[in-house]
Amino acid sequence: MREIISASRIHSDLVRNVEEISGEHLLACNQCGKCSAGCPVASVMDMLPSQVIRMAQLGMEDVLESNTIWICASCLTCVTRCPKGVNLPRMMEALREVSLRSGVTKLDLDSLPPELVRELPQLAIVGGFRKYMK
Repeated sequence: MREIISASRIHSDLVRNVEEISGEHLLACNQCGKCSAGCPVASVMDMLPSQVIRMAQLGMEDVLESNTIWICASCLTCVTRCPKGVNLPRMMEALREVSLRSGVTKLDLDSLPPELVRELPQLAIVGGFRKYMK
């Protein structure tokens, strides 16, 4: 499917909402990819963090259906690697918030297998609880 990029998409409600909630400017990200290269959970994401941000930058609402926004552990590794100082976890949190406001939820904590819960890093569990305590 071909996406049409326009000024109205780049200045869409999605972009405004993410920037307002996160306090970050989406276009500050220059897509260097260091966030994705250093992400400790990128291997289980359906999209790399840099791809999520690109889709958000372009106002592509399909990004709200990505598992990546829910899997992000908010560990801040990406922030320490970012040459522009972009706080990607804040943007991921904003995307989750926009998703929740629209009624979309991807993960059900009760449906996680017990063996997975035993293997998850504690930070992922704490981040998960923070995501669902809205």
